[in-house]
Amino acid sequence: QVQLVESGGGLVQAGGSLGLSCVASGSVASRNTMGWYRQEEGKERELVAINTITPRGNTSHYADSVKGRYTISRAQDENLVELEMNTVKPEDTAVYYCYLKVAGRRETYWGQGTQVTVSS
Repeated sequence: QVQLVESGGGLVQAGGSLGLSCVASGSVASRNTMGWYRQEEGKERELVAINTITPRGNTSHYADSVKGRYTISRAQDENLVELEMNTVKPEDTAVYYCYLKVAGRRETYWGQGTQVTVSS
């Protein structure tokens, strides 16, 4: 099985920064997509940022709401994904979930979720 172990999260003031990290272990193929989703209370889970390993390199995609403020990175290790959250806003408050999808497979994997709270 695949396991996703998250670290980070917590309380941060608006305008500040916060970093999240997730490590994937288990039967993880070399080609995969890792990233982050978030879920606000009373709302559906939504994509934040994902990074996909392709034969020509890594590609990243960001939600419009975080583009320019968040940075996803997998440079350190192919099974490690980090999210640098800058200039955070109160509306960034949510439970953030690490995400993994192996190329060619429909199954997705999720971390346990970590709470990020941005105070005004």
